Amino acid sequence: MLITSVTLPLEMLKAGQAFAKVHLKDAYTPLDIVLCSSHGEAIKADEYITLEAQSDFSALPLYDYIIVPSIWRNPRPIVKQNQELSASLADAWEAGSTLIGVGTGVCFLASSGLLNGHSATTHWHFAKQFSQLYPNVELKPDYFITQSERIYTIASLNALADVIVHLIELLYGTDAAHHVQQNFSHEIRKPYEEQRYLEGAVDRHADEQIAAIQFWLKNNAADEITLPAVASQFDMSYRTFNRRFKQATGQTAVGYLQQVRVEMCKELLASSNLSIQDIALTCGFNSQGQLSRVFRQLIGKSPSTYRDVVRKKLFS
Repeated sequence: MLITSVTLPLEMLKAGQAFAKVHLKDAYTPLDIVLCSSHGEAIKADEYITLEAQSDFSALPLYDYIIVPSIWRNPRPIVKQNQELSASLADAWEAGSTLIGVGTGVCFLASSGLLNGHSATTHWHFAKQFSQLYPNVELKPDYFITQSERIYTIASLNALADVIVHLIELLYGTDAAHHVQQNFSHEIRKPYEEQRYLEGAVDRHADEQIAAIQFWLKNNAADEITLPAVASQFDMSYRTFNRRFKQATGQTAVGYLQQVRVEMCKELLASSNLSIQDIALTCGFNSQGQLSRVFRQLIGKSPSTYRDVVRKKLFS
């Protein structure tokens, strides 16, 4: 296996747990993190590192989340020799587990049949062979992350880090996720939601009128906008507008507009010398204070801190 695809999520999850223990206090729930091997035996990963397992593959259905590491070099013989892992993953899926396949480790999910008729990605080097071996899987080689209900597939270690940050947010909240992201990957990165291919996402948003409103909001976000006026412009009552927008997109119209404006601000913070006050007004915010409050809420840091970090990455 690629050892980093085991140790990276392990250390990130432990960091998220440590943060939550301090900051969530009574609401904190500890993680039960276990390494599994075929029969519970220790695994000599290479000449330097041996990993101790605490359980075997038959225990996988007991766990909420299962991370299948990437395979070093050609995965085909490893998958063939370890069919019990594919079978146990299928059992775990039936029991309600969430499965996360990393790189060529996705082959175990494909071998189990769980990916048939679903989307997946894998390491770019193995993409062509993957398509030949698993023709019933809808390969998305241009995406680093795919999500199909309770199955995630991941193409690279960087994308794995993004999914683990997403997982920590689900388990312990936004503050814990931002803490781990900043400690393990200080540079600015796209949120998980912006990178993934989410299977069925288009089907779940079939409201063409709301899609037209989203398009209009994106193109007019810098202007002064009142949402009741937008609703009226599209021949809807404000109540109906809010209900349909939330139903179609999963978020409020106010939240969507703030998100669009923050993305505009991020671009200007990274690429211009405008003051934060000017950026706020340019992107539709009433003041620097309003921008700072919304920006910190969505991004987890102030606009000035974001500018400092992203510029170090872009220009140093």
